[in-house]
Amino acid sequence: MELITLKSPREQDAMRRAGRVTAQARALAGSMVRPGVTTKEIDDAVRRFIRSKGGQPSFLGYGGFPGSACISVNEVVIHGIPSAKRVLREGDIVSIDVGAIIDGFHGDCAATYPCGTISEEAARLIEVTRLSFWEGFQQAQAGHRVSDISHAVQAYVERHGYSVVRDFVGHGVGTKLHEAPEVPNFGPAGHGARLQVGMAIAVEPMVCAGDWPVKVLKDGWTTVTTDGSLAAHYENTILITEDGPEITTVTEDGAYL
Repeated sequence: MELITLKSPREQDAMRRAGRVTAQARALAGSMVRPGVTTKEIDDAVRRFIRSKGGQPSFLGYGGFPGSACISVNEVVIHGIPSAKRVLREGDIVSIDVGAIIDGFHGDCAATYPCGTISEEAARLIEVTRLSFWEGFQQAQAGHRVSDISHAVQAYVERHGYSVVRDFVGHGVGTKLHEAPEVPNFGPAGHGARLQVGMAIAVEPMVCAGDWPVKVLKDGWTTVTTDGSLAAHYENTILITEDGPEITTVTEDGAYL
């Protein structure tokens, strides 16, 4: 079993620096979501920005992934591969997942953005997904269990008539993009590792408008809802501190999107 790493004060500062660049890259990507833009154009901008800050995109080449960001449109839940052929259209919803490594530490965050005018149902899905993260965030306290976060996310999502993906989960973050512990978005409270000061985790609700089963396409990455329903994704990296949970993936002006 992989050990959970606790970050020292110096390492926590390094994660804050990485998180800030990652959040800025997410905000840049989100500002580009509009009809007529290709997902490759967004990906190229993310890569250039992260490198301009002295970092490297965490995802580029990770397990063979060809992009610097995962850009997932409509029924694509996660791991959408950027493409010059994928032109965004009015009414799309676009999930953008970004990671950056700065001075040996990773930041990891995601959000779902509307492309032009979207349906009321799509807007509601995006908002419930975002708010479910904050339900989990409130449980990210030293002394709580990992599944206290999981249960809070699931309960909020299902109370609003949606479902949470079971096949993919949140995770620890640090010198590796994916560390222990796993942080599911479902399950009963009171289970899993006990949260400790110095832990860093990525909490990332992946929410489906329909049922939760998903499938991975032949490219080995693109993950879609099996029933073709819309999906949304929201994620931030959280440090567990003595004063409560702290988000590292925040821009200099305090934005989380």
